[in-house]
Amino acid sequence: MKKNQHLPDECISCTSCVAHCPVTAATNKFRGPKLVGPALERFRYSSNDIEPSLDYCSNCKNCDISCPSGVPISTLNVRAKAEYYKTHKHSLRDWMLAHGETMGKLASPFAGITNFALSNPINKAIMKQIGLTDKRSLPSYASRTFYQRFKKLKQKPGENKVIFYPGCFINYNDPQVGMDFVDVMQAAGYEVLVPEEFVCCGTPMVASGYLDEAEKNAHINIKELAKWADKGYPIVTCCTSCHLMLQQEYQELFDIPGNDKVAAQMYNATEFLLDLYNEGKLPFKFKPMKERIVYHAPCHLRAQGIGRPSVDLLENIPGLEVIDADAGCCGISGSYGFKEEKYDISMQVGSALFEKIKQSHVNLVASDCGTCRMQITHGTGLKAVHPITLIKNAIA
Repeated sequence: MKKNQHLPDECISCTSCVAHCPVTAATNKFRGPKLVGPALERFRYSSNDIEPSLDYCSNCKNCDISCPSGVPISTLNVRAKAEYYKTHKHSLRDWMLAHGETMGKLASPFAGITNFALSNPINKAIMKQIGLTDKRSLPSYASRTFYQRFKKLKQKPGENKVIFYPGCFINYNDPQVGMDFVDVMQAAGYEVLVPEEFVCCGTPMVASGYLDEAEKNAHINIKELAKWADKGYPIVTCCTSCHLMLQQEYQELFDIPGNDKVAAQMYNATEFLLDLYNEGKLPFKFKPMKERIVYHAPCHLRAQGIGRPSVDLLENIPGLEVIDADAGCCGISGSYGFKEEKYDISMQVGSALFEKIKQSHVNLVASDCGTCRMQITHGTGLKAVHPITLIKNAIA
């Protein structure tokens, strides 16, 4: 779908989106994706004509996944939110949550002090005053970003190359996932290239109504990615939300030359590796790993319609038992669960997943999304890792 093709009249009012909306199931504060999306879009006259409960939409994409008519309901919702904020002011809280890259640049050089402040009860009480929940900590920052660590890494050069888009969470909060990806690709016979021109994909901006800023970032990313796509290089990311934005949402939201060619070269990390495995092109074998894990598929992965490549790949590791949670949304939805008024909703949404994990009696959980992993650890007390880390540890 291209820019300005809203397609609200394709909605047949079947309410499938409402039935599959985790927020609607958790609270009556949200009137549902059908009403605040295609139904209201038909009668919207100005940026002031907005259903107040739209703010409770978490942008999880379950409405899009379930719609039998292919209506881009979440796109209608984020566009409506962006129109609203053209004439209304954002809060400081929402600005902070929407600009993770800026916050990372400010916080990472002082990671030790920043992390202490984020977890300190006094500072949590202060942050609560601006609308951040004090019941969980914000993501901690790494003292050395992924880019800093990657620059010092000596790779084996090779003819096969991939472009890696790390995204903000891996760069500033969980760089080890990016390093694990590089190790896996080196073992697979690929050299990893990471252009420094990349900026935030824009997912948190879009979710909070900063659509114009997200579009500026999209132009920067597409300009850089299109150069590599023209050379035929695969573009890979370990973040499911980045993947969805770069491959699909840029095309839905923005009319940028090169969108389609970039989308054609985009891969989720385990999707790319699974293709190599199925084609017999992985030069390494997996060693036995005696472990039982629960795997949680992020909503933004399911929205891509590529199956669950992480499960399919992990099941080839001898001795590793993978239990697919299949329990819906974890509830955090990026920045959603960090908001004071959304915290209880996020925990209610994730309750089925937490219970499934607890009933499975495992000690480890895997998920492709960084904030999903945070939510899982918060809700269960168990360690959660990216599937790429398990794959790295299983390479013989």
